[in-house]
Amino acid sequence: MIKKNIAKTLCSLLLLTPVISHAEMLAMANYDSIPGLSPRKEGIAIINVDPDSPQFGKIINDLPLPSDAHSHHIFYNKDISKAYITALGNGPLRVINMKSKPYVIETLDVPDCQVSEDMAFTADKKTWYLTCMGSSNVIVGDAQTDKVKQVIAADSKDTLIRYPHGIGLQEDINRMIVTSTVRPSDLGDPGETVTVIEATSGKVLSTHKLSDKPSPSGSAPVEAVFLPHANPPMAYINTMFEGKLWTATWQEKNHNFDFQAVYDFADVKQGVPLEIYFNKAHDKLYVTTANPGAVNIFDISDGFATKPTLLKSIPTAAGAHHLVFSPDEKYAFVQNNFLNLPQMDDGSITVIDLQKMEKKTSIDTLKNKGLKPHDIYMMPPWHTDDAH
Repeated sequence: MIKKNIAKTLCSLLLLTPVISHAEMLAMANYDSIPGLSPRKEGIAIINVDPDSPQFGKIINDLPLPSDAHSHHIFYNKDISKAYITALGNGPLRVINMKSKPYVIETLDVPDCQVSEDMAFTADKKTWYLTCMGSSNVIVGDAQTDKVKQVIAADSKDTLIRYPHGIGLQEDINRMIVTSTVRPSDLGDPGETVTVIEATSGKVLSTHKLSDKPSPSGSAPVEAVFLPHANPPMAYINTMFEGKLWTATWQEKNHNFDFQAVYDFADVKQGVPLEIYFNKAHDKLYVTTANPGAVNIFDISDGFATKPTLLKSIPTAAGAHHLVFSPDEKYAFVQNNFLNLPQMDDGSITVIDLQKMEKKTSIDTLKNKGLKPHDIYMMPPWHTDDAH
């Protein structure tokens, strides 16, 4: 009997061994080489980010991009069948069919877009919106054919779309919020407003200043993200240069937003707030700051959504930018590089233990190769973000 039990145990271990050795959790990060190095290199690295895997930090696949693309952000459509890549240089928009392997990167024709930034997608999977910071407009595309349907531009001096970057879409109220950020050529001429657009028509409705300082304040609103399922609808907005977090809360009576500054990152000696994320329960808000590099976790549970309360500020590395979560929300992965700017370009990916609320380790694979990541996105089987 003892021998039989030992044999059963050994068989069980042998059956489990391949599963353990091949454990993986994959994320993709677009990258380029350190500025000044020749020849210049760009691509998308698919990396095993599972800290419990023996392959942790290993590049599983590497997809080349043109060396002059200056790829920027990555976005999935609603059914995660496509990954869209925005770019600051040659070719404003590219797409990967995530249902077909090997992965192939195709360039889309968007002639009215220069320096593409952020995207938003409708729930019916029919339409996408793309902000173009260089051409100061918003492109409306057919999400099935990826053909351009409309170009949204400001239609009066009072309703400006200037250097649009962030875009938040709330279909229940038929509204988009678009941020006015900075001149892409040199990060100069910072804006101070957000523009409200009627989503279905593309009509520019109003422009709102996000600063308490005299104009031109140069606050540079950068990201606008709606909190899923919020009632009333509301969005969070970061002002990149003024360093504050704002809320935009829907007012049903007048069909407009009430904008309020709710947190100043100077209170924790941080600057350049960038990206905005939520956990699956939508009761925590995560905001990255690039200088000196941190993730800030706020309580936005019942009663706190319009008054976020800081729970913990976790140091990462210089240039904390995009963030993704493991499906069980045990870990967060922070990409540390903001436009290769000095003192905000560490190049690592910080792994944060969300249960202990502290840094666990760092993925230096790209950094050690002289490469700088610009975004990080979980591959489809591990993707859980429902706000972007």
